[in-house]
Amino acid sequence: MRCTTRHGVYTSSSDPATLRVLLWRRALDPHIGRWSLPGGRLRPDEDTEMSIRRQLAEKVDVKALTHVEQLGVFSAPNRVPGPRVVATAYLGLMPSDVDPVVPEDTAWHNVDDLPRTAFDHADIVLEARERLRAKLSYTNLGFALAPKQFTISALRDLYSAALGYPISATNLQRVLSRRGVLVPTGRTAAPGRAGGRPAALFRFAHRDIRVTDPFAVFRPPAASSNRRSRTRGPGSKPVT
Repeated sequence: MRCTTRHGVYTSSSDPATLRVLLWRRALDPHIGRWSLPGGRLRPDEDTEMSIRRQLAEKVDVKALTHVEQLGVFSAPNRVPGPRVVATAYLGLMPSDVDPVVPEDTAWHNVDDLPRTAFDHADIVLEARERLRAKLSYTNLGFALAPKQFTISALRDLYSAALGYPISATNLQRVLSRRGVLVPTGRTAAPGRAGGRPAALFRFAHRDIRVTDPFAVFRPPAASSNRRSRTRGPGSKPVT
């Protein structure tokens, strides 16, 4: 039995806003030519997080990770053909304004439109997406996807891309400000082509993960209605 590490690196592109995962093409059998999560074997002298950081730095030149956490252990007996392989997967996030150089066999893919992947890697990607969505609800994890300074509308686009449904910029600012997550910088963004009033710039109060509201959940709009998305928690009034 071999132990491997797999690492899903996610970023959010804002033009248009999409949640993307970094994949590379396998050059060896089994599943040669399919897209795969970066990863490899665990060395005797390293733990799993050391392993994934080394492999990303060596193989894909990805160093600007703003958040890393263990996602889970994938150990189904038949997940890989041949000898049994147990994989430890990690979730890693990068800010949307970072664009690392990647090899020709590596590319960013829309999480909602994955290509044909090797083994159970599509399942790992989707599980990581659900973890990200959950943590955006009750922590300040948006800092890991956002640039150091941003407008509220830009932050809204990042949250919408990660959550998978549109949310209100006004609601987002109100909820995150109430939790003490956002800090105004006192600066404004450069005006766009259409002109208009310059938008205020904000930053996250902390750039490490913190639980901000253990009872809050960002919920998508009800499928049977056209109501706007709501943010609410047990015992709290809905925010519309």
